Formats: sequence, C-alpha cells, structure tokens
Amino acid sequence: MTGAARHCSFLVPGELSTRTGGYTYDRRIIDGLRALGWQVDVQSLGPGFPWPSADVLAQARRVVEALPHGALVLVDGLAFGVLDELAHAHAGRLRWVALVHHPLALESGLGDAQRQALHASERHALQAARAIIVTSPFTARNLVADFGVAPSHIRVVEPGTDAAPVARGSAPGEALQLLCVATITPRKGHAVLVDALAGLKDRPWRLHCAGSLSMDPACSAALQQAIAEHRLQDRVLLHDEQDEAGLRRLYAMADAFVLPSFHEGYGMALAEAIAHGLPVVSTRAGAIADTVPGTAGMLVPPGDVPALRAALQRLLDDDAWRAQLRGGALAARAALPSWASSSERFAHALAAVPHDDDEPRGTPRR
Repeated sequence: MTGAARHCSFLVPGELSTRTGGYTYDRRIIDGLRALGWQVDVQSLGPGFPWPSADVLAQARRVVEALPHGALVLVDGLAFGVLDELAHAHAGRLRWVALVHHPLALESGLGDAQRQALHASERHALQAARAIIVTSPFTARNLVADFGVAPSHIRVVEPGTDAAPVARGSAPGEALQLLCVATITPRKGHAVLVDALAGLKDRPWRLHCAGSLSMDPACSAALQQAIAEHRLQDRVLLHDEQDEAGLRRLYAMADAFVLPSFHEGYGMALAEAIAHGLPVVSTRAGAIADTVPGTAGMLVPPGDVPALRAALQRLLDDDAWRAQLRGGALAARAALPSWASSSERFAHALAAVPHDDDEPRGTPRR
C-alpha cells in the first residue's frame, strides 16, 4: 500500500503472546500491517474472555473510553462478541471492525444457556461494527445465515503460511509418528483421538500432542486420565505448549497430522501441516473441508470414534495411500496464501472501512 501511513487500534483479549492459532493470526497480521506502513496500537482488554470478570469489563471500558473520536478500532472477536453494550455505546464515535475467527457459541463444552447468551451478545455486537473480517468463507456464510450480518460488511482474509521444509518423517521400519498441534480444550477433540487410537494398539505408531495443558486444566486432566486408562502413556506424548523451534522439530519428524476438532473457523495448524507436506486426518467440522483438499487428507464426522479409527487404521496400514495423500499435500501447499498476501488483503479491508457515522452497521436495520 502506498501513500500516507494508516492508523488503527487493535484491542486484544488477554496476552497477544498467547500461543494459539487465533493469537498467532493476530500477531502476524499486526506485523504485516506495520510492514505495509500502518501504525498499529495494540492494547489488551484484560484476561478471561469470553467470560470476563467485572474488573476486566471495567478495564475494557476504560480502554475504549480513552480512544479518540473517529478512531479505527479492530477488536478480536473473542472479546468483541461479549462487549455488545460497550460497542453500541461507542458506535457513533468509533469505527469498529470485528475480527471473527469463529462464532463464540460454537465452542465445545458450553451449556445451552451459555451458548444462547454468547449467540445473542455476539449477534448484537456485530450490529455495531462498520466492517467484519473473518478468516474463512465458511465463517462468512455462518455470520450471514445465523447472525443476520449483511454480506457486504464481511471481508474474508484467510491466514497465511510460511514456506516450510518437507517433513522427513520416520525411518523405514519405525513406528509412524502422528502429530496433533492444538491447545488441549474440548473443541479440539483429543479425547476422541485417544479413544480411536486405543483400538489400534497392535499397530506401530506414536502420537505427539503439542498444545497448552494449562488453558483448560480440567480438560487436560481428563485427557491424561484417559491416556492412563488406555495404558497409552508410552505412545501418546503430551509436549505442552511449544515455541517455534519446538514445533519445527515436531513437524519435521512427523509422518501424518491428526486433528479431530469439533469446529474450526479455518484450521491454521492444518494449513501448516499441508505446508510441510503431511497427510491429514481430520473432521468435516466448520471450515476444515475448505482448508484440507480431498487429495491431501481424509475427513470424518466430528466425534465419530469408529470413523476416525478406520481412517487412522488405513493411514497406518496402507503405505501407498499415505504416499498418495502426501503427494496431494505437497501439491496443495503451493496454493496456500503467504502472510504477506494475507496482510495486504487485511490492509485493503481496513482501508475500506467507511468514515461516515451514518453508514449502516454490521446488520441491516429492521
């Protein structure tokens, strides 16, 4: 982008350094915008979203009230979706842009009342947005169909990927190395994966799970208990959160990638696996089918242990099929967007946000 530098505030829940796909997207887009000449002021709204405490809500209110009139304000959807009253209170003076990785109500493990509350607050919040940026066409369709958002207010900016070396995998005759990169939360389906693999103990494999064990301690404890009950402690290795160097090592030694998620707004780890030329076994949940081409992986219904076990069994037993999927992943990685191109698309989306206070918001007025 040429011309004068652009300016926006980026409000994030918690710590921007958090190692999840959503926060990684935020960090890479911020870096990309700055490389394009944008001034991006990052401020934290506080921890605990999407269930903030009263103190955190007070902090968020102070941050928002300090923003200057007419400011372009980008807010991560993990927070924006539950700040509906605050968003509407300042909709006349701030140019809100919501960044929706996936709707909050689609998180796994929610009760009906929680799900309904999140859906209602996010739908209301999105009405205050001048523009909405999503990370996949699937999420765009979801917001139109289930949240009443006008299609003209949505811009799709898929995550980028870095050029990656092709995974070398295990040596011939060794156990196949399966990799799952995902924070240990109910939505990622680790328990389903362990149940599926428990029926394949007679085959040579080892599963490496890279993802935070502390974000959802109850889920992590239940997973470790399941691993112990199936007597898989020596075959399912929980590596906890990894830095970039640690992830590179895990990707390099992997033979295949597995993610039995119940929903993904895009699936950055899946794209990363394809960038490394890894065959994928995942689910047809959310945007995964848009991220993983049929030539590079097999997708099964989410939560279906027998179907997942059958896919993993074929992956382990059928060398020719596994090699075919590997070839499909290697071909597909050439079509993955770079972070530079994603940042350019994001910059264009921000630059198009209207200044006129009378511009319609995220949903048509009834």
